[in-house]
Amino acid sequence: MSEKLTHIDKSGNAQMVDVGEKAIQKRIAVAEGFIKLGKDTLQLIQENNIKKGDVLATARIAGIQAAKQTPTLIPLCHTLLLNQVTVDFNILENGIKVTSQTKCNGKTGVEMEALTAVNISCLTIYDMCKAVDNSMEITDIRLLKKEKI
Repeated sequence: MSEKLTHIDKSGNAQMVDVGEKAIQKRIAVAEGFIKLGKDTLQLIQENNIKKGDVLATARIAGIQAAKQTPTLIPLCHTLLLNQVTVDFNILENGIKVTSQTKCNGKTGVEMEALTAVNISCLTIYDMCKAVDNSMEITDIRLLKKEKI
């Protein structure tokens, strides 16, 4: 791992990394996170009885949309033409695990897009359920995989 921070110039100023000379490669990233929910809230989600609507469908769309907006949210991120963004949910006994995979053919990685999708999906679940559950907790957001082919 490089010890040099690529987003800092020689004078210590923030800079956008120049990727102009890098080769275009297929890039994939996978991220996950978890939102802890009460059992009653999980049941309401599964039965589609949250008053704001279908929680998981809305959170999926929000995550995909967020991945596409990453460069407007995270300073110095490059704009990428994403080939695919997926957001999946695994309902567990004490909450929901959210996983996102992002893909592109580009000169820089798509990990920030995958992480953004997971974060916004979790926040959307939180927003849609806050009226019925004040014990929710978003945790364990992390990058699982970053590769270029």
